[in-house]
Amino acid sequence: MVVATVNRLETYGAYVNLDEYNGKEALLHISEISSRWVRNIRNHVREGQKVVLQVLRVDASKGQVDLSLRRVNKDDKRKKLEQWKKTRKAETLLKQSATELKLTPEDLYEEVGKKLLEKYNGLYDAFELAAKKGVSVFTDAEIKEKTAEVLAKVAADKIIVKGVTVNGVFDVTDLSSNGIVEIKELFQNLKDYAEQEEATVNIYTLGAPKYRIELTSDDFKKAEISLDKMVKHAEQSWVKKEGILTFKREKAN
Repeated sequence: MVVATVNRLETYGAYVNLDEYNGKEALLHISEISSRWVRNIRNHVREGQKVVLQVLRVDASKGQVDLSLRRVNKDDKRKKLEQWKKTRKAETLLKQSATELKLTPEDLYEEVGKKLLEKYNGLYDAFELAAKKGVSVFTDAEIKEKTAEVLAKVAADKIIVKGVTVNGVFDVTDLSSNGIVEIKELFQNLKDYAEQEEATVNIYTLGAPKYRIELTSDDFKKAEISLDKMVKHAEQSWVKKEGILTFKREKAN
């Protein structure tokens, strides 16, 4: 799948420029525009339009690329556009990071690109994760500390972290002599547990023995499942303690 911009229309098809390949020209033949008879090509594509197309053939010797629109379904289009937009955003973030590091974007990519692609699904995924979790995303990929700090700063400045937050209140008591320490350890364990679930957790005291927990995840279902797991984890860890632990849900944000 490729993203292309329609350049000009002919009676036999449309010439497009491949956005991801320096504007390389390719042909979308009229027979590959629609599964139905195309009476007027302009009813299907227009000059300047962004389209997702499937590559049918590449003839390197002639420099020809043949494409299809009719073989691209809605899901193909959505996934490709999403990936293309992430790639463009990652390029912008990389350029800004390179400027701050006084490097060329090519040199910075040479330094960090392969490492990030090996550890994460893509460059933008790494930046997005860093916006949530900070510089450790880059240092964990064995990127030099100075470079990692700049990448993390750019991620935090430029990426708005979206998510769904679910809330609840723990009522926790521990009557043992070491009770305060054990309660602190409990909440630290819950934060560590949340990271394993790819969620973030903030815990605030409402005045002992009540503590509010706010768990943020990518979507509501994932947040609900993660919170449920954390509550069960907390309840199981408190069974043998000299005290009680209860939890009450609050409305989601």
